[in-house]
Amino acid sequence: MSFSKWIGAALGWSFGGPIGAILGLALGSVIDGMSKGTANTVYREQSPPLQTQPGDFEVSLLILASIVIKADGKQDHRELDYVRQQFVGMYGKERANHAFRLFKEINKQKNISTTQVCLQIRQMMQHASRLQLIHFLFGIAKADGQVTQDEINQIHTIAGYLGINAKDYESIKAMFYESTDNAYKILEIDKSATNDDIKKAYRTMAKKYHPDKVIHLGKEHQQGAEEKFRQVQAAYEKLQKERGF
Repeated sequence: MSFSKWIGAALGWSFGGPIGAILGLALGSVIDGMSKGTANTVYREQSPPLQTQPGDFEVSLLILASIVIKADGKQDHRELDYVRQQFVGMYGKERANHAFRLFKEINKQKNISTTQVCLQIRQMMQHASRLQLIHFLFGIAKADGQVTQDEINQIHTIAGYLGINAKDYESIKAMFYESTDNAYKILEIDKSATNDDIKKAYRTMAKKYHPDKVIHLGKEHQQGAEEKFRQVQAAYEKLQKERGF
């Protein structure tokens, strides 16, 4: 599949608004035989679908990944390798190569408006899919072995603009960083919770993070959701063992 066919088939609402403007510049550099002017025409003519398409999620992910990688003022090759590896794992080598070509062009752009991009995503993308974006961004931040405060601050800002509440944010963050109360944070409860509270929280979080919540994004994105789901199960089992219920 050529790059132009891949990008044309994969995207829906992200061809418009501020994300479309970013795409217009990026596509002008990479699309097969297509000028910047043609790329701009393409995204303006699209009508947004009722549901987020896999390509909309991909492009949102690439743009937000670029923002996070730049947050500490430097780009580590391990972070870039993480993005590539994740895409190969999700999409296979050919599609991942297309996505990474686009990512490199997006990554060259300066002054991308985090606010505008996130508000477009918040308006058009379902909540479960936005949670998946945050999960991926934490993975990128941790890829070089250390997470800077600038990266954490940037992801926190993105989460706020995406409409992710503080408990959901801390739950996903706890999946990447070890602490004595991680299991409680993942289940969005505190240490004073009763055993019944823990059971109730587990049921709530298992439903929130169930892979079927992102089934519309395709099997490749369900893999990331399955990882969150396993973390919820592991947190519950840990507390079961500690408390003996």
